[in-house]
Amino acid sequence: MSAPIVLTCGDPSGIGPEIAAKAWAAGERFVWLGDPRHLPAGTDWRAVDEGEASGDGALAVLRHDFAAPALPGQPDAANAAGVIAVIERAVRLVQSGKAAAICTAPIHKKALKDGAGFAFPGHTEFLAHLAGVERVVMMLACPELRVVPATIHIALSEVPKALTPDVLEATIRITHAGLRRDFGIVAPRIAVAGLNPHAGEGGAMGREELDWMAPLVARLAAEGMSIRGPLPADTMFHAAARRGYDVAVCAYHDQALVPIKTIDFAGGVNVTLGLPFVRTSPDHGTAYDIAGRGVADPSSLIAALQMARDMAAARGR
Repeated sequence: MSAPIVLTCGDPSGIGPEIAAKAWAAGERFVWLGDPRHLPAGTDWRAVDEGEASGDGALAVLRHDFAAPALPGQPDAANAAGVIAVIERAVRLVQSGKAAAICTAPIHKKALKDGAGFAFPGHTEFLAHLAGVERVVMMLACPELRVVPATIHIALSEVPKALTPDVLEATIRITHAGLRRDFGIVAPRIAVAGLNPHAGEGGAMGREELDWMAPLVARLAAEGMSIRGPLPADTMFHAAARRGYDVAVCAYHDQALVPIKTIDFAGGVNVTLGLPFVRTSPDHGTAYDIAGRGVADPSSLIAALQMARDMAAARGR
């Protein structure tokens, strides 16, 4: 792979710069896009040009100067515009072929909104906007499990209205295509979780499964898709059940994220499916409470970098 993986700096007051330095020290190779003033004190770094491979030695930095230094744990409104600009620059790099994939360090949405009027719920929606894509899918992945929430950052009371047949079908189709293209799974096996307890238990606990979820799954199966459901979510995630599918499509955020964070809290990876380029991210936030203390765990970032590399290679094939 000639073009490098580009790692965006994320919120410089969070743990992003620290775990980037730790990932590099652990042997991961990438180009870090950010302001070198924000790296941990004593970090050995060197400047590279756009499209230049990272190589060995000091941490490869594609310099992007920010308005202010960074104080761990205390986001500065003056740096909000810089965080956004780094994401935009990373997208330009991958679209031009100067980057093979993007891995994004965590941002803090409220800090960006307060400091720069950031109008998106998060990274995923902003990247879709920059790519000109109407709909993308968030997948969380670790070696033991892949999950996709069909609805994401909304109140639980809003889920039954937001989870429509069109939304679920689009989510399933994007997931199916993403596993084929980015993970090399020729015939992905998809398990669909029900919305209600016990998948509605024959209508006793809700009718969504009977009225439209089961017919939708049946129609997709008739097209040749390897898909099952709707299934009771409380029996989908033990080890034997997980061996029966490649991805679980879930009705809402916690239905998907609780099992994967229970199975592999430190090593989960956030993947955006449906973009015209590869994007991964560690499955955690800015962790302001431990920023600057040197104790942040880089495991999820390392997994995200490795997954970005593997996905880019799969697309290349």
